[in-house]
Amino acid sequence: MGKNSNRRDFFKVVCLGTAAGITASFLPIWAQEPAAREKWRMRLSTSSIHFMQLPIEQACERIAKLGFKAIDIWSAHQGCPHLDDVAKRLGPDGLKKLLAKHNLKLFAFSVYKGGYARYAELLGTAGGGVAIRGSGPPCKPEELTARMRKFIEDLKPLVELAEKHNSYLAIENHGRALLCSLDSLKAFVDINTSPRLGIALAPYHIQTLKASVPEAIRICDRQLFFFYAWQHYPGPKQLPGIGPTDMTPWMRALARIRYRGYVNPFMHGHPEPDVMTANLAKSRDYLKACYKKVNFEA
Repeated sequence: MGKNSNRRDFFKVVCLGTAAGITASFLPIWAQEPAAREKWRMRLSTSSIHFMQLPIEQACERIAKLGFKAIDIWSAHQGCPHLDDVAKRLGPDGLKKLLAKHNLKLFAFSVYKGGYARYAELLGTAGGGVAIRGSGPPCKPEELTARMRKFIEDLKPLVELAEKHNSYLAIENHGRALLCSLDSLKAFVDINTSPRLGIALAPYHIQTLKASVPEAIRICDRQLFFFYAWQHYPGPKQLPGIGPTDMTPWMRALARIRYRGYVNPFMHGHPEPDVMTANLAKSRDYLKACYKKVNFEA
């Protein structure tokens, strides 16, 4: 009895270990688990919509010259032309060549306009990444669990599409939306069981609720797929290091959950490209300074 039991346990461990290895091998670099003893490493991306006045080629050039390692390419929200231009003119091979030219990784497609299904094959063929979209209308607190369960159930066809195209689907929290409060983040995390589905956390909207961003990060934990370094202030003050928010606690919280994606400084609004470039340079340096403090503590 003891020998048979030990043998079953042995094979169970071997099979689980093999399955975990196979799963990890299919993950993109940004999503793979770092070695247990490694310190958390902050990596920076930013969004193409910051340079929506420029063609995608020039947007990539600016982003790369600023030292960002990856890009989030936007569909036509507020008229951003980039993702539709890539789809119609460059295609996946053209996009891969463009990103390789500038040594940029493809981190995300933001598909608030157009939806994920429209761009799923392009994202997968170009290398895979995260597709970001919103949730749904808000609900009463007593309806939250049932509404969140239905929302996640309704996402199943898109999750299956993400699996088919080796990509991930991230739902952004937003004001006056189903995914909004800390309670709604917890409901999402508790109900969601798919490794392809997660959260794109926007601290801007957490701050509007006077809620804790580090606590939101803690709740999201391994289901955090995208992180906006974005604060609730007007104009360029939305950006890290331009507005007054101390983001060191945010970086500390990301380090504690060993966040696997890129930290993405972000703002809405469209300063002319040279002003945006200068502001993003300040944001880059500020986030690196925050990271150094956190890394020194580790």
